[in-house]
Amino acid sequence: MRTRRVSGADVGHSGIDLAPMLDFVLNLLIFFIITAVFVKEMGITVSRPGGGVGAGNKESKSMIVTIYGTGDIEIENRIVDVRAVRANVEKMHAVKPENGVMVVADKSIASGLLVEVLDQIRQGGVEDISFGATR
Repeated sequence: MRTRRVSGADVGHSGIDLAPMLDFVLNLLIFFIITAVFVKEMGITVSRPGGGVGAGNKESKSMIVTIYGTGDIEIENRIVDVRAVRANVEKMHAVKPENGVMVVADKSIASGLLVEVLDQIRQGGVEDISFGATR
């Protein structure tokens, strides 16, 4: 009967082979590095008006229409009725047709009043309407 000889290297080997695990971790690392490069952040670019020299001296190009929570409408520091908004806008538009209207509304006003004021402004011939809100 023949006896089989076992080499010394085979006798002491009883650990876990880490090579496949290291290959897997290396592949994950490469995957995350490659995908991180292609991720783009989504967002909105906001252009704020600059506060440079002479910004305070610049005349406002927009007529400001303020609608208060009580329902009062103010144009050029005068309280007016809803029906007078169109006449005031037409007067301003006749003098400076390139100017727009800034509507500043209180958050507690009825939406119907806001729509009515916007209709009056549009009927006055102004297409450039911007919005603001009070606290």
